[in-house]
Formats: sequence, structure tokens, C-alpha cells
Amino acid sequence: MAESESISRESVQVIARPDAFRTAAPAELPAATQELRRILDKKVLKECVHCGLCLDYCPTYRVLGHEADSPRGRIYQVRQVYEGKVAPDDADFREHIYACLDCRACMTACPSGVNYGAIVEAARAIAEPISPSEKTVGRAVLGSIFTRKPLLDIAGMGLRVYQRSGLQSAVRKSRVLNVLPHRLREMEAMLGPTQGGIRRYVAPRMTRARGQRRFRVGFIEGCIMPQFFGDTNAATVRVLAANGCEVYSPPKQCCCGALQMHTGDRETARELARRNVDAFGPLQLDAIIINAAGCGSTLKEYGHLLSDDPQYAERAAAFASRVKDVSEFLAAIDLVPPMHPVPLRVTYQDACHLVHGQGIRNQPRKLLKQIPELELVEMKDSDVCCGSAGIYNLTHPDVSVELLDQKMEHVLATGASTVVAPNPGCSMQLAYGAQRAGVDLRLVHVVDLLDRAYRGNV
Repeated sequence: MAESESISRESVQVIARPDAFRTAAPAELPAATQELRRILDKKVLKECVHCGLCLDYCPTYRVLGHEADSPRGRIYQVRQVYEGKVAPDDADFREHIYACLDCRACMTACPSGVNYGAIVEAARAIAEPISPSEKTVGRAVLGSIFTRKPLLDIAGMGLRVYQRSGLQSAVRKSRVLNVLPHRLREMEAMLGPTQGGIRRYVAPRMTRARGQRRFRVGFIEGCIMPQFFGDTNAATVRVLAANGCEVYSPPKQCCCGALQMHTGDRETARELARRNVDAFGPLQLDAIIINAAGCGSTLKEYGHLLSDDPQYAERAAAFASRVKDVSEFLAAIDLVPPMHPVPLRVTYQDACHLVHGQGIRNQPRKLLKQIPELELVEMKDSDVCCGSAGIYNLTHPDVSVELLDQKMEHVLATGASTVVAPNPGCSMQLAYGAQRAGVDLRLVHVVDLLDRAYRGNV
């Protein structure tokens, strides 16, 4: 932490004395700074009035306590790079930009409506991460395995075999893991239980509506969801069909690009966006449904992401306008009443990119309250990040675990046996937290409970 404090103090000094730098002329600016100016309008930076109301809502500021690790401080640093006062490859700048969770809680708190998510992702697009883990996982793995379905399927099957064969249980009971470095042991512990069998669930290309067809919708399977949460994907399709939806899931769809955007690989994200627009564009859909909060936030930003692409700009905007989180969609229609009781005491974890990124807070709760005999108990600070944040728990484990421990205190205080989490990263992080705390805690999605209420104990 001493090194982090040193870096932060230096960055705060830079922030405190901007007159120490002259603003470079456009011709003198590094190529990365010119790229920042191309993808980010300066008026977005100028909307921040530095009032500080965001500080207490920022998880990294609350943990680290440094101005440079607050939204206000990071915006100031991005503006310095924008104006040519700080180089894009400055180590302090890169350190603080990648220390951000990109949870967007500051956007909920901001009275000026600053689009902080656009700012931090633009900054990462022109500034390389510092740590080797961020370069390896954030760029190499996400840019290769996650963009190629066959490779992702191989990796996913390997994990499911590791768990379903009993190998994981045997390895954990033995002393094999003790020979690994501490960080690798932690990463293995974060592998939450996958759903389903060794073969993953694949959504049918078309699922007919039950009863009269009311809507024609697309379903985005995602990349992590089919590998780890196949049962939830299957439940999503069934719940949509039960509510009169004819569900289409084209085989040429791909990863949405959210993880790539969060880690600064903007070009890969743009290419993935084009593939999805091509896959869903011809289907004439009323809505495009996603059940992963982080994915939904990025899918809704496709219009902005491809705004400078003459071949895709209009189509991407049309695509984005149809994207709906599954809870957002179901809460807005005349929901078929769930009839079977689900006698559980549950609490709800607000996924950051659902509540802060998309403004969806009440809709999941509205759905849960319609399930017979389900008791919903609110937890303290349900909308504070659990520390998962894409790959943040891999790249910044110390801050991530501190946030997770705080979250688990609030979860356990509810006395709930089940946590409803609308994002795969949250589910895996909270499962890891339950393991660390030595408690038996079930992680589910809203649609898992709705599906059970429709079907009974199937």
C-alpha cells in the first residue's frame, strides 16, 4: 500500500497545480492524446464541477482514501491528458485509471449528469494498463479466447469437466494447491460452481411462445453465461416463452464486448458489436433481451460505440434502442402471474451496471414480489460494488476482497439463505465470499426464481 500511497500523493500534487504545465498545441500532442480527443468530446469532461458529491459513493475512494482514486480526481487527470499537460503513458495516470472499478456509482450520485463511464473507458482506450495481470487477462485472454467461440467452448468445457468429474473436490482436499503461489490458489478458489452438466446449454434458434404470441424477441446468450450459468439461460428462454414471447437466438451472435471496453480494448469491442448487429439486425424484433447486467450496459451503448462507422452507425443505434435487460422487459409488460410458491428468504444485490449503468433498480424487486411465498429482505448498501467488476478481482485483489468482505457482512445480516444477483460476475464473487465466510449461500438470478414459480419443483 505504501507504493500506492506514494503514487497517489504525486498525482494529487499534479492535480493541485495545473499551472505547472502548458497546454500543448494539437500538432505537438502524442498520437494517443489525439485519439482521446477523437473519441471523447471535451464538453463531457467540463460537465464535472468538482463538487465532490461523488466521493462517498466511490468504492475505491472509500477504501483507498486518495483524491486521485476518486471520480473527481480521475476526471481531472483525464482532462490534463486531453489538454496535453500529462502524457498518456504517465505511470501515475495509468495506475489510477485502472484502479477504478468502472462501477458508475458516481453517475447515480452526480447532480450534473457527468457520463463518467464514457470518460474512464475513453481513457483506458489510449492508456495501457501497468500490471502484468491486466495485460495478460485484460488484453491477451479477452482479446483472443473471448472473441472466438470454439476456444471459449473448450475453456468452458475444461472447467465443467474439472468440477463435474470430482477433480476439483479432490484437488481442494489434497495438498496440491499448496505448492502454487498464493495468488493462483486464490484464483482457483474464485471458480464458483458452474450450472448444468459437462455439455453446455445452447439456446434454440427459435422458441415458440406458450399460448398466444405477444412479442417477438431476441435473446443474447453472452459469453460467460452459457459457460457458467447455462441453467439461468435456459430459465430465461422459458420465462420469456411463458409470457408470450417468440424467442430467437441467432447462432452467429458473439461476446458483447463489455469486458473488452472495460479493459481499454476498444477496437475489439467495436468488432464484436458489428458482429452482433449483423446477427440480430435482420430479425425484425420487438426487443433484444439480455440477462447479464454488465453486458446490457454495453449493448445499450452500441450506438455511441459505432457512431463514426458509416456502415453501422444507424443500424447500431437501432440495435441499442431495442436492448432490454430481462427484468426491465418483464416488469414493463403484463406479466403472466407466477402460481407456484417459492418459500425462500432472499436478498437482492444490485449489479453496478444494472442500477448505475442502466438505472434499473425497482424492476427486479417488482418481479420478486410477485412470486408467492417469497420473502425479500433488503440488505444495507445493496447498490455498492461487491468488488468483482469484470476482471477487477483478478487485477486488484486487495481492494476487491476488502469490498467483498464489507458486502458479505451486509448479506449475512439479512439472514437470507439466497442472494439474487443479476450479473454473472456478482454471482461468482459472492459465491467466493460465502466460501471465505464458511457459510452455505445460494446464488440465483431473478429468472431462476420466476421459472421455478411457473414450473413448480421441476
